[in-house]
Amino acid sequence: MAILPILRFPDPGLRTACRPVTIFDSRLAALAGDLADTMRAAPGIGITAAHVGILDRLTVIELDGPASQRVYVNPKVTWSSPDMQRHTEGSVSMPGVTDEVERPARIRVSWQDLEGQNHEEEADGLLAVCLQHEIDQLNGIFWIDRLSRLKRERIVKKFRKAGA
Repeated sequence: MAILPILRFPDPGLRTACRPVTIFDSRLAALAGDLADTMRAAPGIGITAAHVGILDRLTVIELDGPASQRVYVNPKVTWSSPDMQRHTEGSVSMPGVTDEVERPARIRVSWQDLEGQNHEEEADGLLAVCLQHEIDQLNGIFWIDRLSRLKRERIVKKFRKAGA
């Protein structure tokens, strides 16, 4: 496995929608492993292929270390609850800055595994937040796009001031 270079905000690749994965092979499995290594080194709890400049719909999430690793290929939110939750979010592509983002509290997600098998599950809490955050990224929506213009400008200014 390898630690890959992470794109930094405002790289245009972070605002580019990813293409669906159609080939489920050893290359895809290796990329998932490299993403996990890259995410741990960042550090983070979620990463997409887009974060490393590969525009494939692939994300890896680890809420509680390597044993909790989940790989989602072609994930899609198919339902979201009307009730909302706020959670502090950030990005491996914009280290050092975070803010609260409001998102649906519960979601249903469909995805494929590394072998191409279809799955569906409901998620709440931190998993729901992470899935929505990473699926947004796969759709070319960077997390700060979910903030008000004023908050977004403050975050960008703070990030630039930090010299990142």
